[in-house]
Amino acid sequence: MNNATISDDLLEFLKAVASENRLKMFLLFADGQERTVNEVTVLMNLGQSTVSEQLKLMRRAGLLQARKEGKEVFYSPDRAAVIAKLEKLTQTLKTCC
Repeated sequence: MNNATISDDLLEFLKAVASENRLKMFLLFADGQERTVNEVTVLMNLGQSTVSEQLKLMRRAGLLQARKEGKEVFYSPDRAAVIAKLEKLTQTLKTCC
């Protein structure tokens, strides 16, 4: 498939789920619950800066949404955005392949 046929936002989404660590991190949110960077850091056994960067990337890609409460940032799955990206991917694959 030619990259020109894939929108930038869909490409960013696919890159976000292409990483094994990001996919594992995303699956932590499968229950729909909010998690802080610190909670994900403990669950993933990774450094805080690494987790923070990966969560921000996933938020930009439409996998997660974030809300700030004081100094804490709470992340949760952005189900509507994920569904929309998957539908867009399906349509792209139907038209190209």
